[in-house]
This record gives sequence, C-alpha cells and structure tokens, in this order.
Amino acid sequence: MKHKQWLAVLMCAGGLACSSGLALGETDQEVLVLQPGADGIQRAFIVLDSYAYTPSHISIQAGEPVEFRLENQSFLTPHNFIMDHPDAGLQQDVNVDAGDDVTIRFVAQVPGTYTFYCDKQLLFFPSHREEGMEGLLEVRP
Repeated sequence: MKHKQWLAVLMCAGGLACSSGLALGETDQEVLVLQPGADGIQRAFIVLDSYAYTPSHISIQAGEPVEFRLENQSFLTPHNFIMDHPDAGLQQDVNVDAGDDVTIRFVAQVPGTYTFYCDKQLLFFPSHREEGMEGLLEVRP
C-alpha cells in the first residue's frame, strides 16, 4: 500500500474526516485547487520523493502568477521538475538535488491540462517518469 493510502487509513481510523468523496486507493486523484493569495500569487508546496510528486494534480487560475516550492525529500536521489509545453508558455526544467528545495515562478496563460514529470534515470533502469513520477497541471480559464 502506498504512503497516501496508509495516511488515509490512519486518518479515517483516527476519527478524522474522510472527505473529498474518494474511495481508499483513489487518493492520487485528489486535486489541489489554488487561488491567488492576498498578494495575487497562487502558491503550492510540492514534495518530490519515491517516484512521485505530492500533490500530483494541481489546478491553477490562468493569467495569475504561480509559485511552486519543490522539495526533494529523497535521501540520495536527485529529481527534477519538467513542464515542456511551449505552445502554452509552460517551460520549466529545474533540478532539485536530494534534500534541497527550489522555488519556480510562472504565469500560465492558456487554459488546458498539462503534464509535469521527472526524467531522471540511473544507468539502464527505467526513468523516474516511467516509474510513475508524473503529474497534471490544470489551468482554469
């Protein structure tokens, strides 16, 4: 069972609300919906670890500034955050070494759904993206 599923089990068993209408095992489908703060910036904290981004599905408002703080919680494994959608103006390629954090800023202008992923790979092993390290950025009009 993945970390998120165990967390959901512990939260429900501990009497905490099990909201969002998702069944156990569907926790990867939760969407973090960002709204601009008092300063007009949409912010998210994203954990990079164990071939996953948490959260892995983020919804933002088009035309408003976005700031993602990326924290690699791996002990030794480097990760990166790549968005390669030049037609939408979404181009990011940032490395985040093990134990480090990096902040990226951008403004998404074109509504749609876009992928972000980690393409790191060790020798002949599958890439982190092939192991499931991919997420979705939903840009709302």
